[in-house]
Amino acid sequence: MVKPKILAIAGSLRKDSYNKQLALAAKEAVGVRAEFELLDFADVPLFNEDIEFPAPLSVKRVREQVKAADAIWFFSPEYNHFFSGVLKNLIDWLSRDTEEDSDLLSGKPTAISGASLGMGGTVTAQDHLVTLISFLDMDVMNYPRLTIPRVSKQADGNGILKLTDSAPFLQEQADMFLAFIERRLK
Repeated sequence: MVKPKILAIAGSLRKDSYNKQLALAAKEAVGVRAEFELLDFADVPLFNEDIEFPAPLSVKRVREQVKAADAIWFFSPEYNHFFSGVLKNLIDWLSRDTEEDSDLLSGKPTAISGASLGMGGTVTAQDHLVTLISFLDMDVMNYPRLTIPRVSKQADGNGILKLTDSAPFLQEQADMFLAFIERRLK
């Protein structure tokens, strides 16, 4: 079988965000079993119907990356018991039909992980995200989902994520997501 292409989407624009670092740790957990790319979408503007057609070049670029991916893995922070506004904005752009594509997200195998500084991890944000992406007909792997509370306790003094306690759970999720993708692509 050809290696599946996983597109990772971290819902934080901060350069060294914990969720971007978690995505890179997931890339290591996946290893050579799949192609794994982290989407850079910092240049995607706020969704606005006035600029929807033709779509900005940054939007066209991310749509092409999503279209080329076999699966999507979201890494979401939790802001005020919700996923981030930048992630919602990206999904809004991706959910719109274009002349070239419709239902870009429909049927894509999807996993969700997240890390936050708070005690609740990203459980509530993930539940909200599942509601949205289920509406968009993404194929969500609901178990296992990884949520890392108090993530700073698994980082060094410079904010570098070490995943001291969560590494086995991330590995389990990576293994199960690869199996989930394989079943869906048959």
